[in-house]
Amino acid sequence: MNPLHRLVYLLFAALLAGCASTGPRDAYPPVVFVHGNGDTAALWYPTVWRFESNGWPRERLFAVDLPYPLARTEDVKPQEGRSSAAENRRNLALEIERVRKQTGADKVVLVGNSRGANAIRDYIRNQGGADTVSHAVLGGGPNHGVWSGDYLPGSEFNGRGPFLAALNSPQGPGGLEVTPGVAFLTIRSDRNDKFAQPDGRWIGQPKMATNIGHDGPALVGAENVVLPGLDHREVSYHPLAFAQTYRFVAGRLPARTDIAPEAQVVLNGRITGFRGNDQTNLPLAGAAMEIFETSSQTGERLGPAVHAKTVGADGQWGPFRAKADVQYEFVIRADGFALTHVYRAPFPRSSNLIHFRPARVAEADKDAASVVTMTRPRGYYGPGRDTMSLDGKPPPGLPPGVPGLSTAKLKLDEPAPRSIVAIFNDQRVVARSWPLKENRVVFAEFHD
Repeated sequence: MNPLHRLVYLLFAALLAGCASTGPRDAYPPVVFVHGNGDTAALWYPTVWRFESNGWPRERLFAVDLPYPLARTEDVKPQEGRSSAAENRRNLALEIERVRKQTGADKVVLVGNSRGANAIRDYIRNQGGADTVSHAVLGGGPNHGVWSGDYLPGSEFNGRGPFLAALNSPQGPGGLEVTPGVAFLTIRSDRNDKFAQPDGRWIGQPKMATNIGHDGPALVGAENVVLPGLDHREVSYHPLAFAQTYRFVAGRLPARTDIAPEAQVVLNGRITGFRGNDQTNLPLAGAAMEIFETSSQTGERLGPAVHAKTVGADGQWGPFRAKADVQYEFVIRADGFALTHVYRAPFPRSSNLIHFRPARVAEADKDAASVVTMTRPRGYYGPGRDTMSLDGKPPPGLPPGVPGLSTAKLKLDEPAPRSIVAIFNDQRVVARSWPLKENRVVFAEFHD
């Protein structure tokens, strides 16, 4: 945690020091985490680790994989490989009922990022969620739209469109934008959310006025918290966002925001694929996984594969007993995709949310000898805000201003494999370049 964020955390702690607990009656209610547009449950594993590090039982923490995570261009018009808001709501409802049945709990806590906020609000308002949900935490929710106007009038993300107009219509005697009976928290950036901007740059419409302000995620009737400097994803996945989520649900700040290491680490997850050109969270049966221990200094393999499996209909590539101090290379092989090499720093705790999607070679990259991408799924890169480098240089292709890209790609001319160091603030991952002519692509992925 950098000094500014540490100061913000301490200020919140001081403000709450004299407050009475407002947490739920159940000390550890089941928590269901809901990912955003195009994302997977895998984005939540560091947040789950932080809950666990504060004593929350692992068996009370759940993250849903919505099968078709991308929204349709027009919500009510069928689109292959994409979901409507209603389909997202129904799939979330199925997960909530599964969790309630498994845990025996009457009510659950819902925590969502971005589009996940739409599904949560829709479920609570339109599918009886006021009876099954105690708390709802919405990070970076496009609650009043990413834009509000004539552009794509039928989109789920248009504040004047049918979906959000109905969701935001007044409720209860106070004219609230949230459903009475459920405690709501919104978490937003001050001005760094790419989808709460006055212009449409980040939706490909730079000259269009969005009619949305930086406070677009806030809701009448919710507790609305601002975390200065954080971006659209960080307001859900950053340690400060975790602290606010935990505080809201438990009625007290967490004892720690770092991740407590575990003596025995067991990893598992799924390999998922595509429908057409769109990413899905459906298992990719027949894909194969190999895992190698690597040098944290050079990225080179330290021996033969320590785990290998061809996945079945469930897509599960594990379980794999990992060493908590070892950097690993995960290699995914699947028909129709590039051989995908993913390098990750050591895993301090167990998780069954370590999901992977194989990649394809982009047309624009086919002239390179090797391609290495550093990726940060839980936040965006902020030039001038973050300390980062790729192969000893500033990561290419990152624009100034509001952080909005979670990947930076290095195209190499030399064919011989070598070490590539990726750095983001206090994180360091060392990858190896692999020849593109062998249909191989490389990712250095940060946990944060």
